[in-house]
Amino acid sequence: MEEKKTFSGKSAVLNACFTALGAALLAVCAWITIPVGEIPVTLQTFGVFVVAALLGAKRGALAVAVYLLLGAVGAPVFSGFRGGFASLAGVTGGYLIGFLPAAWLVGFASGRWGRKLPVLAAAMAAGLLVDYAFGSAWFMVVYLRGTGTITLWAVLGKCVIPFLIPDAVKLALAALLVRALPKGGVPDAF
Repeated sequence: MEEKKTFSGKSAVLNACFTALGAALLAVCAWITIPVGEIPVTLQTFGVFVVAALLGAKRGALAVAVYLLLGAVGAPVFSGFRGGFASLAGVTGGYLIGFLPAAWLVGFASGRWGRKLPVLAAAMAAGLLVDYAFGSAWFMVVYLRGTGTITLWAVLGKCVIPFLIPDAVKLALAALLVRALPKGGVPDAF
């Protein structure tokens, strides 16, 4: 029986396996949590950056989408072993959804310009900024609807500034890990 081929000749089964492994890695990274107030520090951004840089734009973003869908239907894949649509619809759900464009951006850059350290670092920093922007805007909208007025500075002080150093460390570790892994270990993105 011949395997079904897709896109650039990669098997559909291989693509599905790498995507599923990426989503699983994101769940494991979400479970590694350090509580810091309302929003915990997790390894999710580390996982998103590693998965996207290794799998490329399409499979990386697809792995994030699978992860988010698993969480939306109730699988306990988010931080604190939470799941359900309420996690995505809540004030911090935008940071989770922001992983999609961040993953695509990192995967695109690593696929287009290679896995050189400056490329990875710049792409991951840009992806993190996209996630911060999307998540902070979402936070403001949901907070305004449910609780009341909040300023952009208050949102940044609560949701971004405390995480700049931990996220920079995760970004650096992700870039170094991806750089250290052999290129041939993961087939080119489809």
